[in-house]
Amino acid sequence: MKKTILLALLSCFFVSARCQRNFDVLHYRYELELSDKTDSVYGKATIKVRFLAESPGIRFDLVSPGKNGKGMSAYTIMEDGSVPVEAVHSGNEISLNFSTKKSANDTASFTVYFRGIPADGLIISRNMYGNRTFFADNWPNRAHHWIPCVDDPADKATVEFLVTAPSHYQVISNGIQLEEINLTADKKFTHWSEDIPLPTKVMVIGVADFAVQHAGFVNNCIPVSSWVFPETMDKGFYDYAIGRDIVAFFDQYIGPYPYKKLANVQSKTIYGGMENAGAIFYYESSVTGRRSEEGLFSHEIAHQWFGDMATEKTFAHLWLSEGFATYLTHIYMESKYGTDSLNARMKEDREAVLDFVRQSKRPVVDSTPNYKSLLNANSYQKGGWVLHMLRRELGDAVFHESIRRYYAQYAGGNAGTSDFQRIVEEVSGRDLGQFFRQWLYTAVNPRVSVSWKYVPKEKNLLLTITQLQAAAPFEFPLELRLDMGENKSLLKEIVVSKQAETFTIPLGNAVHSIIADPEVSLLAEITISQEK
Repeated sequence: MKKTILLALLSCFFVSARCQRNFDVLHYRYELELSDKTDSVYGKATIKVRFLAESPGIRFDLVSPGKNGKGMSAYTIMEDGSVPVEAVHSGNEISLNFSTKKSANDTASFTVYFRGIPADGLIISRNMYGNRTFFADNWPNRAHHWIPCVDDPADKATVEFLVTAPSHYQVISNGIQLEEINLTADKKFTHWSEDIPLPTKVMVIGVADFAVQHAGFVNNCIPVSSWVFPETMDKGFYDYAIGRDIVAFFDQYIGPYPYKKLANVQSKTIYGGMENAGAIFYYESSVTGRRSEEGLFSHEIAHQWFGDMATEKTFAHLWLSEGFATYLTHIYMESKYGTDSLNARMKEDREAVLDFVRQSKRPVVDSTPNYKSLLNANSYQKGGWVLHMLRRELGDAVFHESIRRYYAQYAGGNAGTSDFQRIVEEVSGRDLGQFFRQWLYTAVNPRVSVSWKYVPKEKNLLLTITQLQAAAPFEFPLELRLDMGENKSLLKEIVVSKQAETFTIPLGNAVHSIIADPEVSLLAEITISQEK
């Protein structure tokens, strides 16, 4: 028996999010039907949950139909497959009201039948060759534009997609493929299943005409494959084959690759790349035949560990995903191309950060509700710089162990900035409260003026270092290379902690010039002047 969803709000169901957060989603099963004749999607979602507290109801996210005719309609809801549930789909939420309250630790499954034309989240369009494609693009919280879910990175669940589509398409998704069946001459069924809990932001399907190549194995057990449009097959297979070596590098540097496969997929994502778990989507022009997107590949592959497996608690801590992927890309490039490559990339990132922060006045840990605005130099380049400065301050061995231990502890779960700080403090044995406060919670960067004078009579170098930023003084080590001519130089490190401070350095030789931060270790805007 079916029960039509009510069109008015139930008087006993209440506005707050308290109901929604009183449960944890354990598993999503999405049965979807796609067509070439229409953009309408027909779906059946079975959502298994565990209640965390006594609950009179539950809520799922699903965008309601809009005036333009796009949006999704939930039209029947059942509990445990057969019991009709009284519910309302309004204001982009499905609100379910129980006849009997659920108790803490109860589990239940709810089946939602839905249909509509997605306004977002599932991109139905044509690729650069004019061929029709379907690509999910859920980041940051766009999954609920096309599937019922809890669209929150803190609520991770296992997922399976069962897709019925025209038979000329191939379907890629998270996890492993369990079935592919030709139902009729023009219709095919494909079933993918992921048994590692994921945030909704990286649950996807990709449906298109693909050419597929096995690119190799990592550790003789993790298959890495390339999925490209047939028109770009030769160039695409060459370009995308670099994915295997990148996975192998991070597998050794961070810890074992977390999923059962990796598919690198040419797609219609609105981003340069989207780190969907086990099925990364790259923008369609990423195929060049020159392997020109090695940095993009390494960034998205690094996300498989940080962002996908170890996920930020909220988007305010996005740097734990994007900053990590940014800096791990630099580490990969450094391992392959040398320290000069790292320094060049850090200099470029520093300029981007300094320019952005002059305008933005936002800290890295940023609780703005405008999630897409977090795709900025704070989350990416400054987050990477924070890791770089930690590495310089703590040393390679302590830094590396901190990254590995943080990942090992939060793999499969969620973490915030304070969790990462705690791990680094445990590994290093140091109090890093000042470091984390100034670099991640302060909305400016240091502006440093260095003035110097050599006094021959006393054989002393006088250095006056002034912090000019509109914030409390930062504390940091500042490296200076003192050039004394005749190819003689001295590297001097000074710990800066006050707004203005003068240092006296005994030197037997006169100083001709000073270069600040020669090893590219500090995120700061530095000017140097010689006193006459």
